[in-house]
Amino acid sequence: APESLMQALEDLDYLAALDNHGNLSEFGIIMSEFPLDPQMSKSILASCEFECVDEMLTIAAMVTAPNCFLHTPPGTEEIAQTCWRKFSHPAGDHFTLINIFNGFREASANSSGQCNNENWCRDYFLSCSALRMAEIIRAELVEIMKRIELPISEPAFGSEENILSIKKSLLSGYFMHIARDVDGSGNYLMLTHKQVAQLHPFSSYYNIKKLPEWVLFHEFSISEDNFIRIISEISPDLIVELVPQYYFSNLPPSESKDLLQEEINHLSPGSATEEEQQ
Repeated sequence: APESLMQALEDLDYLAALDNHGNLSEFGIIMSEFPLDPQMSKSILASCEFECVDEMLTIAAMVTAPNCFLHTPPGTEEIAQTCWRKFSHPAGDHFTLINIFNGFREASANSSGQCNNENWCRDYFLSCSALRMAEIIRAELVEIMKRIELPISEPAFGSEENILSIKKSLLSGYFMHIARDVDGSGNYLMLTHKQVAQLHPFSSYYNIKKLPEWVLFHEFSISEDNFIRIISEISPDLIVELVPQYYFSNLPPSESKDLLQEEINHLSPGSATEEEQQ
């Protein structure tokens, strides 16, 4: 459909993947080397700058592979939630996925055979086939990085600096996927098209008392209950630092946009008005 094509071109333009003539920019050509959606490709390239490539490749593999959480048999939901909580990371689901992948790798290294690996997954209500697929995808991404001679930073997962770098990398690609809890009860309003959605039940934030106000989400699914899936908390100052100004200017009016504008004004007092910036 023409509308879909125009939206796709607009998204590529926001990601700096197109030049002034509508052709792929040099940056866009590098992005196209990855068999991933453009947002994730952009995040991986940004991770080279923020020195968290190792972790970003794991996230890319985990979100590209099938869902690793198994649908639990009736009556075992609470047991499964308890098992998954062992991998939960306070920064959000992207970081939880890294914990799961690292746990699977550790179990693989410690097990003497395939059976033990499957037992570990069964114990934690996780899909062994999905995690194996994530390993294959990640290895392919590493090969692409080497082929186009991009740097792969050393693993540093867990430090505050590394967590901040991962958030910056994710925001560099997924700034179009930002939502805000408008009433403190988990009703997340998306900045781009003003849809309201709930957290997916597989989220590590699901059923916790204090929900993050601002989140970055990997995908939005329309169903009986609109869900945002794979969510991590972000702060307004990071948003205004990394979101392109021309994208921000084109956002529809909302209370969330006004709050971000206040953050911009606070960070740079005496700066140009919004009209002058546009």
